[in-house]
Amino acid sequence: MSTTPTAATPDVTGPAAHRAVRYAKFTIGYNVIEGIIAISAGAVAGAVSLVGFGIDSSIEVAAAVVVLTRLLAEIKGGEPDEAKERRALKFIALTFFALAAYVTVEGIRDLFSGEKPDTSLVGIVLTGVSIVIMPWLARAKRKAGLEMNSRLVVADAAETKLCAWLSVSTFAGLLAFAAFGWTWLDPVAGFVIAAFAIMEGKEAWEGELVCDDGCEDDKPAASGEASSCSDGCK
Repeated sequence: MSTTPTAATPDVTGPAAHRAVRYAKFTIGYNVIEGIIAISAGAVAGAVSLVGFGIDSSIEVAAAVVVLTRLLAEIKGGEPDEAKERRALKFIALTFFALAAYVTVEGIRDLFSGEKPDTSLVGIVLTGVSIVIMPWLARAKRKAGLEMNSRLVVADAAETKLCAWLSVSTFAGLLAFAAFGWTWLDPVAGFVIAAFAIMEGKEAWEGELVCDDGCEDDKPAASGEASSCSDGCK
């Protein structure tokens, strides 16, 4: 059985909630730096994908701020407000949709324009570092969210996971262009990421989350019991 959070009240008093706060703060700090570097390097190189990567970092910051604000309010008050959590989930869903729209529009434009950016060594190094950090951060957030039974934290983990895939896509596009002059790989990979973003955004909007391949191994340690996954998990 899988362990996606159910409608039960999240546990905001245990250690998992405090870990989730630390992860949200780290996300904000890291993505602010990442976004500034990516947008600056992308503007210099004329690399639309790298600028888009920086814009995605700002989206991740916005989502993390929402999550952090809600977590701190819930920890301080001791009782989470489900209505506010649903609104926060909808905001995160909108950031998914915004990212999907951006990479789709830019991908179509790049395919038809055949624009060739300059090689960006800064962008390659930056996205390479993010390939290491973002998957770890996504797993850590998801584990904390499952332990505290918080759909909001798990939704934020899903967005971080999407950012990890965007790091891979951008890195591959920059590296392929530097090595072979290929310009089509990045927009094509972006379309795949856009589809994933729409799927995750829809689930977050509806208050549910897609169960990924590793969910059956997750255990909500705070409750000591496995909770049932949303529709689609077996």
